[in-house]
Amino acid sequence: MRPFPAIAAALLAAAVLAGAPGARAWDLTLQDSPTSPEFFLAVAKQRQTVLAFGRHSPLNLRKSLTCTTGQKPGDKLREGDLKTPEGVYFVQRKRTGGLDFELYGDTAYTLDYPNPVDVLKGKTGSGIWVHGRGRALTPRDTKGCVALNNDDLAGIGPDLAPGVPVVIAREVAFSAEPGEMSRTAEELARRVRGWAEAWAAKSPEFFSYYHPGRYSKAERAFERFRQRKQRIFDQVDWIAVRVHDIRALPGPDYWVTWFGQYYRTPQMDSQIVKRLYWQKDEDGEWRIVGNEYARPEGDYRRDYLLHARQEAMELVAGWREAWERADLEEYASYYAPGAEQEGREGLEEITAHKREVWDKGLPERVDVEGFSARLHPDGLQVSFTQRYSAESGYSDVGRKTLVLEPSGDGWRIVSEEWRRIS
Repeated sequence: MRPFPAIAAALLAAAVLAGAPGARAWDLTLQDSPTSPEFFLAVAKQRQTVLAFGRHSPLNLRKSLTCTTGQKPGDKLREGDLKTPEGVYFVQRKRTGGLDFELYGDTAYTLDYPNPVDVLKGKTGSGIWVHGRGRALTPRDTKGCVALNNDDLAGIGPDLAPGVPVVIAREVAFSAEPGEMSRTAEELARRVRGWAEAWAAKSPEFFSYYHPGRYSKAERAFERFRQRKQRIFDQVDWIAVRVHDIRALPGPDYWVTWFGQYYRTPQMDSQIVKRLYWQKDEDGEWRIVGNEYARPEGDYRRDYLLHARQEAMELVAGWREAWERADLEEYASYYAPGAEQEGREGLEEITAHKREVWDKGLPERVDVEGFSARLHPDGLQVSFTQRYSAESGYSDVGRKTLVLEPSGDGWRIVSEEWRRIS
C-alpha cells in the first residue's frame, strides 16, 4: 500500500465501501483490478486535488492536479446546499460555448448527477460539472462543481470523452496491489455475466439479480419492469446477449459496473453501454438497484459476430465428428427439434434418414474447409465446403449451409442445405 503525500495512515485502512446510506463523507481506497477503467478521475475533496488514473497493468497515477470543490463540506444532499456530491459519476458531454469565463473557464464537462443511487436516496440538484476557471483557484469556492485551472483541464481534456468515470470522495488513497476491492470487482463481473446468461436463457433467475424495492424507487415500478420483460420472453423464440469489456468502481455504499452490451432477438438488435448499480441486500447479496445507458464506444455487433463465429466453428467440429463416428444420438443433439434438412422436417425425419443412409454404408471421412459466418434473421448462417466419403465407396463434395439458432446453452441447427460442387 502506497499513500499519497499528506494522507494519514489511518486512511489507508479505510474500507472500500466506507460509509452507510446517507453518510456525509466518504473516504476511498482504490486498488488495482483487471476491471479498473483505462482512464478515470478521482477527486479528493479534503486535499482539493484531482487525481488522474490510468490502468495498463497495474493501476497508476498519471497526474495530480489542484482543484476547488463545493463551499461546504460533506456529501451533496439537496439542490443549493453548496456541496460537491460523493460517488461515481460519468462524463456526459463537453461544453465550450456560452460559458461565464471567470466561473467556468472555456471548457466544462457535465456529469450524470444525480445517479440512480442518488435518486434512491432522495438527493436533489443538478448541473454538477468538471470545469475550468478564469481566475485563480481558491479552495472550496464552487457551488458544487469541481473546478481546475484552465491549462490543467486542457491537459487531460483529450482523455475526458463521454463515459469516463469521475469518482468523488472526501479523500482518496490507492494501492497497485489487489485486495478486497479487487475481489469485489471480480465478484461483480461474474454477477454481470450470470445476469446476461440468465437474460439470454429467458430464465426466471434473471429477475433475482434485482432488488425490487430499491429498483422501484430509483427507476420505475419493478413489477411493471418484470411484466414487460416476461412478455418479451414469451413472445420471442430466442434472445442473445453479449457483454463486452466489463468495468467496475466502488461508490460510498454501492458499486457500478459498466460494459458494452449487444442484444438480439429475431426481430431486432441493439448495442449500447449499460451501467448497473449494485447494493447489498439484507442477506449480503449484491443486487441491481438502478441502471443507466450511454452511446456505444465500439462496434459490439462485430465483437458478437466474432464470438459467435468461434462458437459455430466449435459446434460444426463436434457435429462433424459425431457424423464421422456414426453416433446418431450425439449427431441429433446438434439439431433443434423442428429443424429442416433438405426437405426433411423435424428431428425424427432427420434421424430416420441418417439411419437409413448409414445402414447402406457407414461414414468413412467427413471434412470441412472454407468456413464463413454472417448474421441471419434466425441467428447465424455458416457455410463451408464439405467433403464426404463412405465405407461403401460413395463420395461427394458440396457447399453446406447451416442456419444456427441461439439456445440457452449455445446454438442449435435449425436449417441445413447442401449444394453439390461439380
